[in-house]
Amino acid sequence: MENFAMLFAGFQTVLDPVNIGACMLGAILGLVVGAMPGIGSLAGVALLLPLTYKFNPTTAIIMLGALYYSNMYGGSFSAILLNIPGDTPAITTALDGYPMAKKGRPGQALVAANLSSFIGGTIGILILTITASGLAQVGLMFGYAEMTVVLLIAMTSISWLIGENPIKGIVITMLGILVASIGMDTLSGVPRYDFGNIYLLGGITFTPFVIGCVGFAQVIKLVNERKADEEKRQSEERKIKLSIRGSLLKGHDFRRILPPILRSGVLGTFVGVLPGSGATTGSMVGYAMQKKFKSEEPMGTGAIEGIAASEAGNNAAAAGAFAPLLALGIPGSGTGAVLLGGLMMWGLNPGPLLFDTNPEFCWSLISSLYLANVFTLLVAILIIPVLINILSVPVKYMIPIITCVCIVGAYSTSYSMYGVVIMFISGIIGYLLEKNGFPTAPMLLAFVLAPMLEENMRKAFIASQGKLGIFVNSPLKLVLLAIFLVLVLTPVVKSILRKVKGSNTKAAV
Repeated sequence: MENFAMLFAGFQTVLDPVNIGACMLGAILGLVVGAMPGIGSLAGVALLLPLTYKFNPTTAIIMLGALYYSNMYGGSFSAILLNIPGDTPAITTALDGYPMAKKGRPGQALVAANLSSFIGGTIGILILTITASGLAQVGLMFGYAEMTVVLLIAMTSISWLIGENPIKGIVITMLGILVASIGMDTLSGVPRYDFGNIYLLGGITFTPFVIGCVGFAQVIKLVNERKADEEKRQSEERKIKLSIRGSLLKGHDFRRILPPILRSGVLGTFVGVLPGSGATTGSMVGYAMQKKFKSEEPMGTGAIEGIAASEAGNNAAAAGAFAPLLALGIPGSGTGAVLLGGLMMWGLNPGPLLFDTNPEFCWSLISSLYLANVFTLLVAILIIPVLINILSVPVKYMIPIITCVCIVGAYSTSYSMYGVVIMFISGIIGYLLEKNGFPTAPMLLAFVLAPMLEENMRKAFIASQGKLGIFVNSPLKLVLLAIFLVLVLTPVVKSILRKVKGSNTKAAV
């Protein structure tokens, strides 16, 4: 109850007109930044940090916190309408959001994404409120060895995204790991697969790679299938217009999304607490977990459950990431590192004593997340009728528009043509893979998780001087290993049981 009393005091601070204005401004800017491919929360917070120099620390962090949080909402807009994720956490949203929009239900897809973001984020903020400092202590228990096993568990989720052809899925996963290993080894400083090219020493930049594989590949597909797609758009245009007023979800749809929202909301919060995980991992783990549950439609074909799992996971993880940031001074992502720098710039020292020395600041920030969550939901739903008009734009205009968005998004990450070249090449590869039945989702997930897995595993071996015992010398590690083994062996056991059952059936006949 003490935490809720402090939360109430925080609301009194947040409801100051200046702080409300800062929160609303951050929420609106977060939506805009999140919907623009290539910018993302990291660049958005970094670019707007100088604007807060004249603010007092509480007002400044309220604005930046709202911007970071609402950015999770904005990423789904371009992911659903254009198949271009606005930010990395929206990758999994595009897997079902864009197909659902193509089926003539863009309004329901956007409302489902926003509502899932709101409920999932509320779960994360509530857990943060109740266990603010306790969550940070949980995160502190996860060292290099524990994070290695956690990431191994996350890597097993790739098998859930592979689909009906395991061989193609494994091949595309290996390709993602191979691409992720290009560049300078972060621990030894040795170049890998650079082929004598100085640009490749910095590795393959993630944002241009994703924009190319998902967004520009879609442009190539539109060019090749322009006539058929134009006819389909004209036949469905009337349906799309009729669905604008009916964008709000029906009771059946809400019952479909509620279970994945609750699961991903709780799981995403704890994923966000873990050092180095962030909202991207939260969305991917939430989406992969939903693959283990039944959906009315196959995942990846426009299932509303997939949108809900992804959006609830990334918003909950974004809320959970504030626990280690405030209570331990450990940022969970690049955006968290920028926020940490801002805190130190304002004379605050994040750590175990921050909640005691500056309680007004901490609880004002947590309170502002509630306000930003509500305000962002209202704005996001109000602009849906305007956004849906994007789908009625003729393909001949959409092709150059999406191409320009892809180029600007890829260029903005590095401010050089290197990012644009990566985007074009990955777009061609992504199109060829999709055309030949290779799913790109496992490649993107492997590309995200492989560097984190390698870094944590190698640091764990360095700390133990190469001994495997570091992975089994605590109850927590044993529990995590048991979960990993269960996930790995379950498909094998199911396959054996199916064969045994089939043999028994034939024998009985």
